[in-house]
Amino acid sequence: MPAHTHTRPRPATTGGAGTRLPWWALALPALAFAALLALMLNPSNAHAATGDPAITRLLQRAQELIAR
Repeated sequence: MPAHTHTRPRPATTGGAGTRLPWWALALPALAFAALLALMLNPSNAHAATGDPAITRLLQRAQELIAR
């Protein structure tokens, strides 16, 4: 029984219209990078968020269970 041969797929075209990114796809990472850089340069502006005590207890309990 003869084996079937597979034809090669056509290579993707490289010319023509390229994929365009929306404006926010570049603006948001740049903004996040700038904010993190600003926090690194002046860490006194970085304040810890006050969490709900129930969430804190839940995280402590999860940490205890993982430590076992």
